Amino acid sequence: MDKLNRTILDVDTFILYLPDDIQNITKILRELILAASPALVEEYKWSMPNYSYKGLVCYLQTAKKHVNLGFHKGNELVEKDINNLLQGSGKTMRHIRITKMDDIQSETFISLIQTAITLNEGEFND
Repeated sequence: MDKLNRTILDVDTFILYLPDDIQNITKILRELILAASPALVEEYKWSMPNYSYKGLVCYLQTAKKHVNLGFHKGNELVEKDINNLLQGSGKTMRHIRITKMDDIQSETFISLIQTAITLNEGEFND
């Protein structure tokens, strides 16, 4: 792991082989995730980048025409999602689908990531 920017080679390699437009979106999302908290650890699990702090927080799942910024406890973030970006109907996981660079809402995404981190700290009170 590169201590300076906290990225790992497995994720670098994963991104390198993505189509250009999906690669660009993935790079920006990765930067946002790592900027959200210095405590987040980048991992490569289930064939995609995952980010954890005291447990799984979020992940990047790529497809041919979009990238999902996913949250492992997304069901607990829904009420904090004021822009109604979270999608999915799984038991706990939710995601935001990004199809183009204009879909990236930096401040909103960082806020959701930071809230997801607090869920793992056990300090999430409302």
